[in-house]
Amino acid sequence: MANILKSFAIEPREGGYRLRIETEGGVDFEFLASFDQLDLLAEDIDRQLDADQDPSN
Repeated sequence: MANILKSFAIEPREGGYRLRIETEGGVDFEFLASFDQLDLLAEDIDRQLDADQDPSN
């Protein structure tokens, strides 16, 4: 079963970003990501939201 997202934060770090995700169960995950990785993530999110919003789907 997937965890439910409670919150997330993105902070600049030297050479990249720190992505912090917290679940409703209180579990925290931290990832270091590059600009390119966050850019790909943002593009994927945008594509999914656009597809969900498209009335032809």
